[in-house]
Amino acid sequence: MRLLICEDEKHLNKTLTERLTKIGYTVDSCFDGEDALYYIENTRYDGIILDVMMPKINGFEVLRIMREKKILTPVLMLTAKDSDEDIINGLDIGANDYLTKPFSFEILCARIRAMLRVKENVTGSVLEIVDLSLDTTTRVVKRGDTVIELSSKEYSVLEYLMRNKGIIVSKEKIEENIRNYEYEGSSDVIKVYIHHLRKKIDDNFDKKLLHTIKNVGYVIKED
Repeated sequence: MRLLICEDEKHLNKTLTERLTKIGYTVDSCFDGEDALYYIENTRYDGIILDVMMPKINGFEVLRIMREKKILTPVLMLTAKDSDEDIINGLDIGANDYLTKPFSFEILCARIRAMLRVKENVTGSVLEIVDLSLDTTTRVVKRGDTVIELSSKEYSVLEYLMRNKGIIVSKEKIEENIRNYEYEGSSDVIKVYIHHLRKKIDDNFDKKLLHTIKNVGYVIKED
């Protein structure tokens, strides 16, 4: 899942980017409203964390422009502006949630998960196919009772495939989902991630779930 963090406080921006990346999200970040709009208008995000008091264009104005342009990406406002009037304003112009500073990282993560579940129309936190399960809350992946250890990029690829189970997705679509603006990989790197995933989730099990569709892409489905 790909997130954009728009936060002008550089230390907080860096900390959030590093911690969210560590738990498996693909994260871009920017420090002012002008750059935020550029990123938002040119990239598909699953969710946006948007500060209000940013240079150049404030977060409320960024959100208003987004919604006027029919960009419906879920937005979590993250700000020190905690008056009832500010919260009502943010929600009325199109925010999906509003979290005031200071906050705990665990609460932020829970709000992000809830926001993304609504976007994907997912009611629970566990994605499943046959005996393969992926818990989007704990980031635990299991095949039957066996816990499978994945790198953060492997996890991102698998989560994307499982959210699209039964649907063939191209290498390019997978790359788009897991890349950020600092990503220097290519669709050939996706082949490597797929190879690693296949060894971990399929090779030691009778029923194979990860399939290559020649010259098209990949799909998670029952054999």
